[in-house]
Amino acid sequence: MKFEKQDEKNKKPIAVIIGGGQGIGEATSIIMASRKWQVIIVDIDEKKSKKIAQKLGAFYFNADISNEKEIYTVSKKIEKNIGPVQALVVAAAIFQNLINSEDLRIEYWKNIIETNLTGTFIANKIFAKKMITRKKGSIVNISSIAALGSMPVQAYGTSKAGVVHLTKNLAGEWGRLGIRVNCVSPGSTLVERVKKRIKANRYDKHPSHFTATGKILHPNEIAEVIEFLCSEKSSGITGVNIPVDGGWHVATSWAQFGGLRTN
Repeated sequence: MKFEKQDEKNKKPIAVIIGGGQGIGEATSIIMASRKWQVIIVDIDEKKSKKIAQKLGAFYFNADISNEKEIYTVSKKIEKNIGPVQALVVAAAIFQNLINSEDLRIEYWKNIIETNLTGTFIANKIFAKKMITRKKGSIVNISSIAALGSMPVQAYGTSKAGVVHLTKNLAGEWGRLGIRVNCVSPGSTLVERVKKRIKANRYDKHPSHFTATGKILHPNEIAEVIEFLCSEKSSGITGVNIPVDGGWHVATSWAQFGGLRTN
């Protein structure tokens, strides 16, 4: 890949999107590129990230978020060859199959925790180091509504609950150093994985049945909130977790009373 520093006249703020080659990360890459960010995609799937990067005129790097050495090397290359990172989005994650807790292998548990929680911390600490020297930066971590309640995804839900708490800790620690750290918790979103599950009748009912709006979310609806939190429009916001769930949390308790109003 050929690197070219931006000229001062047409300089764009640089946003690194880890997991930016697919799903919500891909939608975030597209929206941020359209809002005049210089997008840099970091993804474990080089083929997908390259395809999206070429479409957007973005840079891309291949790296595993749980590998500290790889993330450090990527951050160093970006800062040296492209420019200072103003925003970091951590959207990389692995999901979990439905397994009874007593049958869940510890190696499976560890892999999810190390990718989703430890990987998020690795990315935050490495990219924040340079942001702190400039006293300027915004970080958005992606959690899930699985972090906020009880679901049969023990390792995934726990890892994402950790991401919410990590976000709050880092926001408090780095706030006076010029770094804002926030979190977004998406509800069921029409990414490829969810589309396949709906088609295979994996869910008891269509996910839209459980939201106040009666709709399932699209990736761009999550991406809009992420871009807002990265931008100066949210300069007064740090340490928050925003559920973008179509009202899933306010709708579920209505089942006890016969369901949501429709007229």
